[in-house]
Amino acid sequence: MFPRVMWYLPGRHQTMFKNIRKLLLFVEKRVKLNEETLDPNNPRDYIDAFLIRMEKEKSDPQTEFTLRNLIYSTLQIFVAGSETMSNTLVYSLLIMIKYPDVCAKVHQEIDRIIGRDRIPKLQDRNEMPYTEAVICEIQRFIDLLPLGIPRRTTRDIEYRGYNIPKGTNVFPMLSSVLKDPSCFQHPSEFHPQHFLDENGELKKNDAFMPLGAGKRNCLGEALVQMELFLFFVTILQNFTLKSLVPVEELDITPDVSGLENLPKPYRIAFIPR
Repeated sequence: MFPRVMWYLPGRHQTMFKNIRKLLLFVEKRVKLNEETLDPNNPRDYIDAFLIRMEKEKSDPQTEFTLRNLIYSTLQIFVAGSETMSNTLVYSLLIMIKYPDVCAKVHQEIDRIIGRDRIPKLQDRNEMPYTEAVICEIQRFIDLLPLGIPRRTTRDIEYRGYNIPKGTNVFPMLSSVLKDPSCFQHPSEFHPQHFLDENGELKKNDAFMPLGAGKRNCLGEALVQMELFLFFVTILQNFTLKSLVPVEELDITPDVSGLENLPKPYRIAFIPR
């Protein structure tokens, strides 16, 4: 209820605050570098675009385009991209050693489409429906952000008979969709066939929304899917994954479930192929 009190109390949480300050300093230096080399006619990235908008609205006292908002929004994007990607990959490898038959099929598709003499490229996604289905099912099954990211209503609205005032915090419960039995035949099981049609081709599902819903879903969604494919396929192209305990002992239920679903610690062997 009084989070700023924690700034003055000793404890392990002070390490987190110290690390956050280091990250903020990193972002501040990056913003300053962009400011020194900014070309308004040729924006290079998010920071450039924000700085240009700041200059346009500098006389508006109500503007949200401030230096403080630039630093914090850039930090949020940086953390969100690295944290969710690393956790998804860690969870995906656990699932692969839990289901070696699925992993074997991914290996077969990689060997057939890419081989082992070149690195994977994004164009390979179109020819690898089984691998794409496995990646989609991993995201659905682990349900990384079960509560979704909180939103706030910008005006009074009525939704399904409920009046929701302006300024209300709203949590889109992604789990309610990703685990909906009317949308997925085996909602509580890892089942790549959820995303494959009868011909083995990739099948779209409107209930697949691991990165949020609506107009303001994850702005890095396309980047996430590209990164996940390249990292996941590159690892499996080069390594056979092996559990150091019998697969029956592997527990793929989350170790922590709150803002994120995080996997239990596990040990894995990477055997060069």
